[in-house]
Amino acid sequence: MLQAVPARLERERPGPPEPRPGPLDLEAANRQLAGASPRRVVEWAAETFGDGLVLSTSFGIQSALMLHLATSVVPDVPVLWVDTGYLPPETYRFAEELTARLGLNLRVVQAELSPARMEALHGRLWETGDVEDLSRYDRLRKVEPMQRALRELGATAWLAGLRADQTDHRRGLDAVTRQWGRTKIAPILGLSSRDVHRYLTDHDLPYHPLFESGYATVGDWHSSRPVTAEDDHERDTRFQGLKQECGLHLEDDAVAESFESSRL
Repeated sequence: MLQAVPARLERERPGPPEPRPGPLDLEAANRQLAGASPRRVVEWAAETFGDGLVLSTSFGIQSALMLHLATSVVPDVPVLWVDTGYLPPETYRFAEELTARLGLNLRVVQAELSPARMEALHGRLWETGDVEDLSRYDRLRKVEPMQRALRELGATAWLAGLRADQTDHRRGLDAVTRQWGRTKIAPILGLSSRDVHRYLTDHDLPYHPLFESGYATVGDWHSSRPVTAEDDHERDTRFQGLKQECGLHLEDDAVAESFESSRL
């Protein structure tokens, strides 16, 4: 289910046709943007894709940076948020705060299968410790809803707040890639945690409330926890340490591989 926010924040934009592989030369685009500032990368994306551009967000620990950056360039860019139905209360309140403050054109993306129905049919998939069950959970509650939302909006490109130091998979990405038949742009790929902190401080933007409780990353309440001294990497605090990616930032043929390694 793709939901728009209440009328005062909703902005209707005509959707372009279903995306097809375009003529964009990824190698040339990445050469052009090498060394460009995050803001310039967003400007390039807006100039290149126009109304076909969308932004995804998790309303995670540092999401205020990407939301502020993107909307300072494209104020009405559709913002896609996958609400799994299992997010912490703090995330829902954080989303309300940032939506109001930044005037986000927020589109809430939800699975057609309700949490209660999913649990009745498949059980509490996050409790088994089986990576295939976690994979099924992610496909049902995250990947399928996001793919459907991109189709419904006719998105030809999407901005994502990925950073290279978050996972080994992301460390190997270019700023401009292809995923699910669309161009994907990561303007803040090269930023460090220190850079993020500086940006948030300079623009008086908040971290997610759970940052103060020791969370370095946060997703669903059942698959996130604070960092401890035993953790080698912040992403060890997600998905019981079994993996680092939920599938939203992987091509379909890479999803299976991601469940074989906690470093993908």
